[in-house]
Amino acid sequence: MKGLIARKEGMTQVFDEAGNVTPVTVIRVDPNVVVACKTKEKFGYNAVVLGLDDMKPQKVTKPYGGQFPEAVKPKKVLREFRDFDAPVAAGDEVGLEIFDGVRFLDVTAVSKGKGFQGVMKRWGFHGGRASHGSKFHREPGSTGQCTTPGHSFKKTKMPGRMGGERVTVQNLRIVRIDPELKVILVRGAVPGIRNCTLIVRSAVKK
Repeated sequence: MKGLIARKEGMTQVFDEAGNVTPVTVIRVDPNVVVACKTKEKFGYNAVVLGLDDMKPQKVTKPYGGQFPEAVKPKKVLREFRDFDAPVAAGDEVGLEIFDGVRFLDVTAVSKGKGFQGVMKRWGFHGGRASHGSKFHREPGSTGQCTTPGHSFKKTKMPGRMGGERVTVQNLRIVRIDPELKVILVRGAVPGIRNCTLIVRSAVKK
């Protein structure tokens, strides 16, 4: 398993040699700093903690700053990667070079928040007839029973808050890697708003 913390720059399109267009997402990968290396003997599993973006000194509390080695400045973003398949030590910087030879990625982020939505947008209900007088256009319909059991069951699909959840998109093909610009172009869309934090890992199922 190989992974890094990245940022979503946005979407664009690229053309191949045959003139075919491919929609891609631009992912910026700045150098990640290894904050800690966890071993199975001490923690029960092997993992690497990576950090991104330096914090202002006045923003660092003593409990938060105590987890960083002296050679590493406190970071805003910390993520843990289990079974990290690269020889690293605390204080090292890792970048796009760890994805050499990798063709597919899994990308994890928090999806866009869409607020309170009805059942048609949230769950894909077809809705009722749109004709005049139907009185049943976008409603969910019956959600409970009569005397027995007399209540709505748990997990019934109903209107509510939509989005703002942790989402992973698997098997995104790498179209291009630009070491100078520190970006990866992957085919298709990834979750999250522009400039959001992403977790980019080598694909599990590929």
